[in-house]
Amino acid sequence: MPVHAAITRKVKPGSERAYEESLREFFQESLDCAGVLGVHLLSPPPGSSSREYGVLRTFTSAQERDEFYRSELFKKWERRVAQLTEGERTYRELHGLEAWFRTHDSPPQWKMALLTWLGVWPTSALVAGLIGPPLAGAPAILSSALINAGIVVCLTWIVMPALVKVFRFWLQ
Repeated sequence: MPVHAAITRKVKPGSERAYEESLREFFQESLDCAGVLGVHLLSPPPGSSSREYGVLRTFTSAQERDEFYRSELFKKWERRVAQLTEGERTYRELHGLEAWFRTHDSPPQWKMALLTWLGVWPTSALVAGLIGPPLAGAPAILSSALINAGIVVCLTWIVMPALVKVFRFWLQ
């Protein structure tokens, strides 16, 4: 299972451009590290007075994540960025549904639940309608397992990413 991590930092006033440039260089270097599947920058919205930046990273496993954060490359980055930021970084691991809603600030749980229901309800009906009939003679446990696997695949890679993108305005 991939592991998703979110780190936020507050950038010193006037250091925003230097921080972003430094971060982009670090992103390029870090993508070559074993187990790093992706990285995203969440910057404050234009016109915002916020100086808080977020970094979302996805790793192949918890072991690869731990090795990355112990690496000399990351330690070097920590020393470099200390001059551009104030306070300590905030680290969170994203789990389950929260990983679908990777935004600067996670939306309220009721919004995540409602949007998830909006994705699950039609997806489960569609997948059951498509996969169910051909599995009519199969044991119930096998049929259930395959239908649920189809639902999870559709939700993870198609439905939830699309819904989060469409409803981003409402989630924030």
